[in-house]
Amino acid sequence: MAAARTESVPEGHGRIEDVDVSAEMQDSFLEYAYSVIYSRALPDARDGLKPVQRRILYQMADMGLRPDRGHVKSARVVGEVMGKLHPHGDSAIYDALVRLAQPFALRVPLVDGHGNFGSLDDGPAAARYTEARLAPAALALTENLDEDVVDFIPNYDGQFQQPEVLPAAFPNLLVNGTTGIAVGMATNMAPHNLIEVVAAAIHLLDNPEATTADLMQFVPGPDLPGGGIIVGLDGIREAYETGRGTFRTRAKVSVESLGPRRTGLVVTELPYMVGAERVIEKIKDAVNAKKLTGIADLNDLTDRNHGLRLVIGIKTGFDPNAVLEQLYRLTPLEDSFGINNVALVGGQPQTLGLKPLLQVYLDHRIQVVTRRSRYRLARKQERLHLVEGLLIAILDIDEVIQVIRASDDGDEARTKLMSVFDLSQPQAEYILELRLRRLTRFSRIELESERDTLKKEIADLEALLGSDTMLRAQVARELDAAADTFGTPRRTLLLNGGPVTPRSRAAAPADLQIADAPCRVFLSATGRLVRAELAPQGEGEATGVVTPTRRSKHDGIRSAVDATTRGDLGAVTTAGRLVRFSPVDLPSVPANAVQPAAGTRADQYLGLASGEHVVAIVPVTGEIIALGTAQGTVKRVATSELAPGKHEAEIIALKPGDRVIGAGLAPDDVELVFVTSDAQLLRFGADAVRPQGRAAGGMAGIRLSPGAEVIAFAPVAGDERTVVVTVAGSSQAIAGTDAGSAKVSSFDEFPAKGRATGGVRAQRFVKGEDTLTLAWVGVEPRALAADGAVRQLPAPGAKRDASGQPLEAVVAAVGTVVD
Repeated sequence: MAAARTESVPEGHGRIEDVDVSAEMQDSFLEYAYSVIYSRALPDARDGLKPVQRRILYQMADMGLRPDRGHVKSARVVGEVMGKLHPHGDSAIYDALVRLAQPFALRVPLVDGHGNFGSLDDGPAAARYTEARLAPAALALTENLDEDVVDFIPNYDGQFQQPEVLPAAFPNLLVNGTTGIAVGMATNMAPHNLIEVVAAAIHLLDNPEATTADLMQFVPGPDLPGGGIIVGLDGIREAYETGRGTFRTRAKVSVESLGPRRTGLVVTELPYMVGAERVIEKIKDAVNAKKLTGIADLNDLTDRNHGLRLVIGIKTGFDPNAVLEQLYRLTPLEDSFGINNVALVGGQPQTLGLKPLLQVYLDHRIQVVTRRSRYRLARKQERLHLVEGLLIAILDIDEVIQVIRASDDGDEARTKLMSVFDLSQPQAEYILELRLRRLTRFSRIELESERDTLKKEIADLEALLGSDTMLRAQVARELDAAADTFGTPRRTLLLNGGPVTPRSRAAAPADLQIADAPCRVFLSATGRLVRAELAPQGEGEATGVVTPTRRSKHDGIRSAVDATTRGDLGAVTTAGRLVRFSPVDLPSVPANAVQPAAGTRADQYLGLASGEHVVAIVPVTGEIIALGTAQGTVKRVATSELAPGKHEAEIIALKPGDRVIGAGLAPDDVELVFVTSDAQLLRFGADAVRPQGRAAGGMAGIRLSPGAEVIAFAPVAGDERTVVVTVAGSSQAIAGTDAGSAKVSSFDEFPAKGRATGGVRAQRFVKGEDTLTLAWVGVEPRALAADGAVRQLPAPGAKRDASGQPLEAVVAAVGTVVD
């Protein structure tokens, strides 16, 4: 099949050429496909940006729209980008600009929008109504562009230059994710936590042979902007290995009392890119179609102060958990996300796993730092050359002036200066342009100081460029700085719920229920919760033995309680509250697991207020627990004081400024132990403290010296292996910078005394020490860093009032070893 095509020829002439239509269509389609893939739909794996996004950020930086300056109309930004860099229409540019500003779409927004930039349920206002400027994180992507860190290419008409890729001070592609549909391919990448991604990148930088499993110790899964819960990690592992996988996301829902004999489900976080109006509509449709039963009412109480809050009333006689399972099955409260990590590498689309994504970024960042260092080295060498010439001129200033005065013009003066003083042409030009007021004694001193500084900086840059190790260390430091500046805590809860399998919408709710099996719940010394299955008879050494064969990173245990999967436990917090929770949604460690889960943050899982932390977990079956506070108060109270069905209750009336330091089960036959900041330890029998009601304020536990406070409290059973760990340091040191000294003493070294007395000395301070920074009492101690890494403690056996041994690294917490 052929078609006629008329070529443009001079007037008066005409020529018709036959062209094969199929060949013409094939060539034209390939050009179109290449344009869409390379220039529109897919991000570059180095900076994680599509061309339109890169052009928006570059143009806004070129316009000076920094975070410390005022917003400008979005229409102005769109016009500048369209006119100079991106000739594809204003709507496409504005849509990209809006997405860069939406905190529910990006984990770290890159544009600071002012006005209506839309929501999950509604679109944004027109560009003429909204205003924009760069967000602080965008500066990290565009910094150092004037230092030859990347190549520049012509724009569409060759009048302007634009960067081929941005320097990108953090791995933007993994942090913010992306989505796009090209020709014959698509990309869909989930957002991640910046702090976790940077930690994985630095680990890969230091350990190039690291496996995907190694990197997942730092990046356990996506961290979605809206929070929510990810159920099932198998799909994530597959995506990190192959670049493709699927995982399920769920809304964060809690069962709360809405009034007398009235229970409801409260939704505070939704799956990624799911809006509240869509959920409400689906719930109403399911109720009207009689597919969903047990719902009495539905109220949207979302506001700016408290964020998302959907309250679903449950009819009397219905199990809220069963209704919740129906909601997960029939509405967008549970959704799936398909990862398809397709990005451009060297101009070619590739499907990348976690390690290749990090490696491509690191290679780019190493090149950026190398080019920047070479540029700075050249500039400093040029400046040093000028300074040295100027110093020569100042030393012989009278002769310099005489040479200049004797010259007929500037060219002759420059030539004579170069000949007489052995100067280069740039040095001679610089001297001729110099103002006479610079030729003073103080200017000479300043120039000599500048010369010495430049020489040192040049030596440092040459050393950096000459050492691959130093170059990688510099990249790691800059990544750390970006994580410190822009990183935020994880928002999405990860639950290891097994493999993701397609489920029919008609499946019965019972199919999703977890069996109410025996388990053991652990609270780690670093504040994480995990649920461990108990081995069936014949699988472990004995019934009820936890059988993971490898330790997790967070295995220094603060509390361990036996329970059932759907049972109730209580978490005692620093605010003096007992919060009831069920371990059903905790990350689990199955029997005979090869690698235990690292758990989830307890304060995040329980939804605690800022600054409130869990100090212990306890059963809520009528046990007696003891609490000790920072101001030396002690109290024993029955956990049954928290009435059944009540989510939380205050179990001690704290004085202003006081907080709970420790808690635990305390029957009459155990001892209660206080350790204070001035190295005093007091132990006395629990029977000296009578149980009190929930609203009581406790009684005096230890007599404190002026300025001292309690730093550790624990009930201790009679175990000959019990030891006391103390860490001393300086009260003037910045937290986390002084490792201090530590000792481990047998608990039997400390004599018992009466309640409300001062105790005995637990460690002798040496020069430079004036406080205990940490103390712990228990069996088989394990010291941990703030991130859960194991730290070395001195050997046990020290005398109770001996001084400590210097530590090699800072110890942030101590817990009990569990195998």
